Amino acid sequence: VIESADDAIISKTLDGVITSWNSGAERIFGYTADEAIGQPVTMLIPADHLDEEPSIIARLRRGERIEHYETVRVRKDGSLVDISLTVSPINGPDGSVIGASKIARDITDRRRAEEALRRSERELSDFFENAVVGLHWVGPDGTILRANRAELEMLGYTREEYLGHHIAEFHADQEGISDILRRLQVGEVLHEYESRLRCKDGSIRHVLIDSSVLWEGGEFVHTRCFTRDITDKKRAEAERDRLLENERRARREAEEASRLKDEFLATVSHELRTPLTAIIGWARMLRDGNLDEETAARALGAIDRNAKSQAQLIEDLLDISRIVSGKMHLDVRPLEPSAVINSAVEAVKPAAQAKGIRLQIVVDPNAGPVAGDFERLQQVVWNLLSNAVKFTPAGGRVRVSLERADSHAELMVTDNGQGISADFLPHVFDRFRQADSSITRAFGGMGVGLAVVKSIVEMHGGTVRASSEGEGKGASFTVSLPLTSERHAAGRAETKNEPSSSKHPRPCPPELDGLKILVVDDEPDTCEVVRATFEHCGSKVKTSTSAAGALALVGEWQPDVLVADISMPEMDGYELIRRVRAQGAQAGGRMPAVALTAMARIEDRVKALSEGYQMHVAKPVEPEELRAVVAGLAGVAIKGA
Repeated sequence: VIESADDAIISKTLDGVITSWNSGAERIFGYTADEAIGQPVTMLIPADHLDEEPSIIARLRRGERIEHYETVRVRKDGSLVDISLTVSPINGPDGSVIGASKIARDITDRRRAEEALRRSERELSDFFENAVVGLHWVGPDGTILRANRAELEMLGYTREEYLGHHIAEFHADQEGISDILRRLQVGEVLHEYESRLRCKDGSIRHVLIDSSVLWEGGEFVHTRCFTRDITDKKRAEAERDRLLENERRARREAEEASRLKDEFLATVSHELRTPLTAIIGWARMLRDGNLDEETAARALGAIDRNAKSQAQLIEDLLDISRIVSGKMHLDVRPLEPSAVINSAVEAVKPAAQAKGIRLQIVVDPNAGPVAGDFERLQQVVWNLLSNAVKFTPAGGRVRVSLERADSHAELMVTDNGQGISADFLPHVFDRFRQADSSITRAFGGMGVGLAVVKSIVEMHGGTVRASSEGEGKGASFTVSLPLTSERHAAGRAETKNEPSSSKHPRPCPPELDGLKILVVDDEPDTCEVVRATFEHCGSKVKTSTSAAGALALVGEWQPDVLVADISMPEMDGYELIRRVRAQGAQAGGRMPAVALTAMARIEDRVKALSEGYQMHVAKPVEPEELRAVVAGLAGVAIKGA
């Protein structure tokens, strides 16, 4: 058994002389039994370990057994070998210790494994402590067991402030950490779990967590958690999103501005061309001298109304230009706001009376004075009253009130008309914005009046606001102006006269004599001037201020030619011609048609022709030109009949 053992089994005397040597000893130390027996045991002991032998002998003499004494011995070839010694005393017949028996086990491989393990642990500890990302271990109860420098520095805590605390104390989202612990408890591995950690200074760090659990024998030992700080990345993403949203908003605003510009230009074209049609038409006919006294008076009235309308449109545009460029100047003097209101009321009274609208004036004569420009404030009140009259149906009511409110004079214009939708109310004072900018809109205008009102009021140090309960429920505009201590009333008016020119009249085309012409335009003045243009040449003319009325006349009267506006309320000129063309030839479906419109862009002309009109004529138009166009269409129709 001794010979077959892997361990070295050696006997020696108390003097240290080797008395037995097995094959295991030969294998470990390299000496044969013949070479070792009789030699001092110190030949196996390195020089720096010679002090071990006296100590071992002393313990043996006391009868002690030495177990698993780990040390180093030297082989025959001079190399060192790690061994574990178990030394037992050998007793003589009288019971005294006469020698010792040694069992030496080669533990070199074990020592190497242990050293490798220690090195691995040192490397792991170094990696753990010096990793650039945060690392921590958490026990099964949520207590933090270990954390590296990166995690502590990221959050600003000392090791004592962090270790031993529950991990939930440092999470900003309690639901999140509860979810993390629950999922780890059931064996789930977490990858890039986004969370937020609270720093010592109260700030929040956004992190991505990768975590798993170390299990031993089915028992939860601790988590192994990597914490990557993505705060800067989140900030960069937030900044990118902010810039992207700003870019999108800027693009939307640019697109909206472009759309508003296009709508505004189309509206300006329409609003300027429409009164010109009546002005030019009536003026030419007056120069021809072929109107009777009653028709001539109507012509002069129409010219006057449309010229004033166009002048106001141009003045509004100039005011907007002055406001935008900062070139609008005020002649500020102390004045009574009641005088401003009375002047503006007189200006809009004819329009109100024409629609049967009752003007209710409630003015406190002691509400002033204010410091302001009389004409500009009159423009403010006139704009508000004109809008109220325009958007109030016939038989409605417009109320104007003035009262003192603390240190301000407060003017209010209220009507029971169309009202303002909740969506449009925030934009009611925006330049070039209209609640309805379609070609079927029921009310004209360029959408600049209220913008001018707001700018003038603010230049006076005041405020203006609008309110409405919704469409069909009327609207109210309130102007508040700061009071001044001086009293003065002022007012002035200016008139301008422009020269006129004359041209030699042209003879009427013979095709117009007896021709039945249907004129459709929502502006009565335009209908009248076009009627007179053709009746002067012997045509039979009927007019309609709506497309629906025109359709009825097409069926009843069977006109030879249709002359129609495009931009009309409820049903526009495009829909009108589509419905006419849908009728059979016997019902007038093939009747020649002229689009007489202030919509004068190239795309407007193309659309009119594609919808079914033979000709597109832009307002304003000379009567002779319109006569020639209609005569030409009538001649073609007669030849083709």
